Amino acid sequence: MSKLAVLIAAGASLVHAEIFHMTLREAVERALRQNPDLTLARLEQERTRQLIRAARDPFTPRLVIGSGLAYSNGFPMSIEGSAPSIVQANATSYLFNRPQSYVLAQAKENARGAQLGAEAKREEVAYRAVSLYLDAERAARIGALARKDSESLQQVLAVTQAQVREGRVLPIAGKQAELSLARAHQNAESLEADQATAETALAMALGLNAQDRVQAVQEERSLPSVPASEEEIIQTSVAANKEMRQLESQMAAKGLEIRGARAARLPRADLVAQYAMLARFNNYDEFFRHFQRNNGEIGVALQLPLLPGPAVGAQIAQGQVDVERLRTELTATRNRIVSEIEQSFRDVKKAATAAEVARLDLEVTRDQLSVVLAQMDEGRATLRQAEEARIVENQKWIAFYDAQYTAEKVRWNLLRLTGGLASSLSSTSAPPDSPQPRQ
Repeated sequence: MSKLAVLIAAGASLVHAEIFHMTLREAVERALRQNPDLTLARLEQERTRQLIRAARDPFTPRLVIGSGLAYSNGFPMSIEGSAPSIVQANATSYLFNRPQSYVLAQAKENARGAQLGAEAKREEVAYRAVSLYLDAERAARIGALARKDSESLQQVLAVTQAQVREGRVLPIAGKQAELSLARAHQNAESLEADQATAETALAMALGLNAQDRVQAVQEERSLPSVPASEEEIIQTSVAANKEMRQLESQMAAKGLEIRGARAARLPRADLVAQYAMLARFNNYDEFFRHFQRNNGEIGVALQLPLLPGPAVGAQIAQGQVDVERLRTELTATRNRIVSEIEQSFRDVKKAATAAEVARLDLEVTRDQLSVVLAQMDEGRATLRQAEEARIVENQKWIAFYDAQYTAEKVRWNLLRLTGGLASSLSSTSAPPDSPQPRQ
């Protein structure tokens, strides 16, 4: 492929790329509507609903109309088990069939499990959207501070180069200033790449194209509230956890499968009905005493399995193994959920403490910058000292944003584990006061 074709293809892909600006709530709502994984879960749920209809079908009378029209030479023989006829109709339906009844019950239980799986996937998708949104928001905020660092270091470099020319400082000071500026540029470029990656991943999680990007709208949000009682929330979370309920549903479905296999030894009863319109050219009047054109029958076909075969025992044993496996998974899942909730509570406390320390550290640094700016106005501090103080303040802002990011993310994770993430999003509000960087 020529370079021109590559450029045209790249340009065409960029034409369709869009940048969406969304709040956290808007991003989550869109993810719950369009996320591919959630769409697949809903399709699986619909598939299990259709399997219920398929399992119920044998209990619904089925009517087949056709013809067994044929010319007979000699004794009229049967065609596929039926006498030659102009028109024939057959109707069948299960009246009593316990194995099929258990298949129907298992299909209903599988549909319930698929619904629980879709609900669990909904919480997972919501948390993934929140996590990616926070990543994109953090990258954008820290990237802006990194660019401010570059601007401040650019001024420091200019001042240092002037001092080198005047002979007031050694030339190595200029090289050190150049190195610091180069590192700041490198950091800013890296953060821009991280921001693009996070915004693209967020767009894909929302069901958008890979060329699209979703940028976080700058808004003030209070940290999501978390339950106060750890023991109480563990009990309620375990009782309502969709993943555990889905495993229990799978165990119930396997139990119905085992009962259906055991029911293979029970008798079965089917409704059967037939109708046939016969013709004289099939020689019926030559071989039978009485000929009747319209013929019909209705009745019940009974079956009593005497030797169902070894496959029934193997199916029962296999089902019991599956039940034990699911029971083991259920126990492991419960322990994992309890452990994750306990760890999440500890993470919330640690993040809250770290956020408070970062806030106090930022306040001290801002006060120190205010002092340096006042001294510069009085002629007792240089521009270089002021710019270096701004760089320190930017670093404290980055630490503050990181602490806020961690504190919010661990709270959303705890709410995901408790199943209350979506409801907490609807109550998110802005705090009355929040520090802002200096312009």
